[in-house]
Amino acid sequence: QLQLVESGGGLVQPGGSMRLSCAASGFTMSYYAMAWFRQAPGKEREGVSCINSRAGTNYVDFVKGRFTISRDNDNNTVFLQMNDLKPEDTAVYYCNVRRDTDHWGQGTQVTVSS
Repeated sequence: QLQLVESGGGLVQPGGSMRLSCAASGFTMSYYAMAWFRQAPGKEREGVSCINSRAGTNYVDFVKGRFTISRDNDNNTVFLQMNDLKPEDTAVYYCNVRRDTDHWGQGTQVTVSS
């Protein structure tokens, strides 16, 4: 059974850093593009970054230069390194893979506040 489990969220001060992890199981992760989305209170879920099977990456403009996505296929894990965090980055962050349909983890809360 396909499963995605996010971890690494928490509370951080503005300007701080945080690294999210997504542990994947139940499928061969190396074959698939993986993505991170986020959803802030009262807002729709939005894409943040994705990494394809060849480790090519894409970012939305509001995280470019601050966030870095990476993958470790040997350990079936995807990471999101977030630097220079801002209060507007506060959201639940979700890992995603599209395999027949969209699959989501349970999410991990990131709160940026002083």
